[in-house]
Amino acid sequence: LVKHALVLRLLADRQAAGPVTVIDTHAGAGLYDLSGDGARSREAEAGVLRLMQAAERPPAIQALADEVAALNTGEAVRFYPGSPLLVARALRPGDRYVGFELNPPVHDLLVEALKAHDRAGAVEGDGYALAEAEARKVRGPLVLIDPPFERPDDYLRAAETGAAIARRDPSAVVAIWTPLKDMETFDGFVRRLESAGVKSALMAEARLRPLNNPMKMNGCAMTVLNPPPGAEGAAREICGWVAAELGDAGARAEIWSL
Repeated sequence: LVKHALVLRLLADRQAAGPVTVIDTHAGAGLYDLSGDGARSREAEAGVLRLMQAAERPPAIQALADEVAALNTGEAVRFYPGSPLLVARALRPGDRYVGFELNPPVHDLLVEALKAHDRAGAVEGDGYALAEAEARKVRGPLVLIDPPFERPDDYLRAAETGAAIARRDPSAVVAIWTPLKDMETFDGFVRRLESAGVKSALMAEARLRPLNNPMKMNGCAMTVLNPPPGAEGAAREICGWVAAELGDAGARAEIWSL
């Protein structure tokens, strides 16, 4: 929820300045069926279902709720949009979305999810390398980096890919999602950004539980490189709501600059 609400806000901000290219390193399937009793369904019960049942939502959260409602019938929530579909539905003339996905079966699902959106495309391959190459073709892209964090080098590659793009093009906005498990892992990611030469970054954290168990996702963070005006306010609104509504006792938002 944190990632998708902030992505929608960052996209709207970029569109206000003119046509934008959105580059997604790890696009995923694009659309998710939440029915059934699997892990994704349990995640939905703790997240999007509570979002849709909330009595009050600030504007940035409401924008995401509106997108979810548009994909479902009545009050039931069966389908949830990933970043590719959220972005594709918001594209305007002159905008473009390219999503990279390494897993062939998931890439096929992504193609299916985007088939009704002619300004959005899916490419099979390593999103880290391909995103850097794609970013060199345009000026001021919005780049989304959200790996599955199943590989031991995902934190390293996410930091280095984002930093390389942001350094080369100061008008590019790069948004990196990371889980919050323990402070040592997240601090290592931040140190890598610093050593890679990042000069301007907004760190937005939703801490739902104490960050002392590296085996659990205790929250998440969105790191925005070259953050545009208004990003900090949106991050406070989004992370604050998620922490207050979905977190344990003592949950909180932490918003700071690198």
